[in-house]
Amino acid sequence: MIEKSTVTVIGGGLAGVEATWQLLRLGCRVKLYEMRSKVTTPAHKTSDLAELVCSNSFKSLDPNIASGQLKNEMTAFQSLILQAANIAKVPADKALAVDRKVFSQELMKTLSDHPNFTLLREEVKDIPSEKDLSDRNEYIVLATGPLTSESLSHSLSNLIGDEKHLAFYDAIAPIVDCDSIDMNACFWGNRHDENGADYLNIALNKEEYLSFVKNIIEAKKTPLHSFEKIKYFESCLPLEVLAERGVDTLRFGPLKPKGFTDPRTGVMAYANIQLRREDKRKAMLSFVGFQTKMTWPEQKRVFSSLPGLKNLEFFRYGSVHRNTYLPSPKLLADDFSFLTNRRVFPAGQIVGVEGYLESASIGLLVGQIIAGKINQRKFQLPPQETVLGALSHYVLKGSTGEFSPMNANWGLVPFSAPKKMKKNEKRALQSSQVQSSFTSYLKACCL
Repeated sequence: MIEKSTVTVIGGGLAGVEATWQLLRLGCRVKLYEMRSKVTTPAHKTSDLAELVCSNSFKSLDPNIASGQLKNEMTAFQSLILQAANIAKVPADKALAVDRKVFSQELMKTLSDHPNFTLLREEVKDIPSEKDLSDRNEYIVLATGPLTSESLSHSLSNLIGDEKHLAFYDAIAPIVDCDSIDMNACFWGNRHDENGADYLNIALNKEEYLSFVKNIIEAKKTPLHSFEKIKYFESCLPLEVLAERGVDTLRFGPLKPKGFTDPRTGVMAYANIQLRREDKRKAMLSFVGFQTKMTWPEQKRVFSSLPGLKNLEFFRYGSVHRNTYLPSPKLLADDFSFLTNRRVFPAGQIVGVEGYLESASIGLLVGQIIAGKINQRKFQLPPQETVLGALSHYVLKGSTGEFSPMNANWGLVPFSAPKKMKKNEKRALQSSQVQSSFTSYLKACCL
């Protein structure tokens, strides 16, 4: 049956690549369609597979944090995204950050070397009917992400009927030239680690911080279309949105000084800016948490006013782009297929998850589900007591409030602990229980 079945993956982002890999390693033939470079998007700069548009970080490796546990669970499924990330990693303290170019090259090489893989640089404009797909014994993974092309988006609207696409705005942090920074005004270090040297830090006193906040608020912003209603994702807010929420919001957020000692004074600074390595050579740095919708000239002016950044040169300015996602709990069956076309499976950010690994994890699960159908074995989703299972449950079942994109977090995972337990102890206990649940799941599924 495998020889007669075809899986078409539309979109060569993180979810599409991960779905492709899971299908390939389970014996399926895959055609991966990626429209770049023939058709560009407002956010992408290259035609590379799984281009990391925003940050180069896959977040924490700490298993006591949900994103760390998610890595463990994806590793059990031999995630290609994580394999490539570990090869392309750059120093980032307790986080997994990568050299973007090396990362994409590793993915391309692994897929290209597989005999059952075909890459087609074409735009897919229409989604076939369920009958046509059934007649051809074909399945589709729709992993077009938040920047689905206009033609395919129209076809998707027809597929889901009266339901409308939902959207929020995502902001990208700038990447700068390390050589343009005055290192005498900065210091290398890791939070709560005296010997660490993974992040470049700029310590600010109160006057410098207040001036920076004032500059952000007064800066000119990139205008959006008048008919567009702005809806940002709360975990990825632009600097100016945070600044407008209160003068101290930034220094309790991305400019948090806790865990650092200013070498100039010997004490904790009033606020602290971090820059993270973007490549193995340490030639490029990105501002941590500095997503912005300021115009490019204003970014140059505002960031150059900071200590040590007078001659700052940008490799990429920050920007704002529109992200589209589906009201998945209303549209999807329990196996992630559309209720209106059981041969089409959306995957990745478009289903309503936010984050690199979260997007890839949905691609992983969809790949496993479709491979199970082709191989005539039913794939069982992980239980809600795991991070993969909790994220899947949120996408498929939703929550009591309005459905909106979600990161992997412990709040999604069912858990009860003694009321007097300290936060770090609670997280350690929950992580242990989640890992135990996942281990039991693996044994039962014989992965």
